[in-house]
Amino acid sequence: MSAGAAGFEELQDLYSKVLRDLARTPIHRGRLENPTAAARGDNPMCGDRVDLSLNLAGQVITEAMFQGRGCEISQASAALLTELVRGKSPAEARAMGQAVARMARGEALDATSPELDRLAILSVVKKFPSRVKCATLAWRALDAALAGVKETSSE
Repeated sequence: MSAGAAGFEELQDLYSKVLRDLARTPIHRGRLENPTAAARGDNPMCGDRVDLSLNLAGQVITEAMFQGRGCEISQASAALLTELVRGKSPAEARAMGQAVARMARGEALDATSPELDRLAILSVVKKFPSRVKCATLAWRALDAALAGVKETSSE
C-alpha cells in the first residue's frame, strides 16, 4: 500500500459514516428556551462554534441541546454530548468530557460503559492532533455551562 493510500484510509476513518450521520442529522440540535445553564465554545483556530444549553433538575441534567457550526467532528461530538449527558449528574457528565479528552490524546480507556463505547468513534482524532480541539470543544462548553461561565475557547 502506498503512503498516499494509507493517508486516504486514515481520512476515511476520521470521517466514518456514523460520525458523518451524527453531524448531519443530530437529534438534539436547537436551543432550549429558558435553560438553567448555557455556554458558547469557540475554536479560534478553525472557526468551530458550539452553543450548548442545558436544563438541570436538582443534580440531574434533564435536557441538552446545541447549535453550532464547523467541521463534522465538532458537530458530531456535540450531538453525542447532548445524547449522553441526559439523566447524568454534572459530575458524571464532566467525567465523560474528561474521558473524551483522554481518548482524543490517544490514551486507553476502560470502555466497559456504553457511553464510553459510543464516544469511541471520536478516538480517530488521535491520529490528527489538530482535530483534538474540534472533538473536545462541546465538552469544554459543557464544563463552562456547569461552572456558570458563558463563553469558553478551545485554546
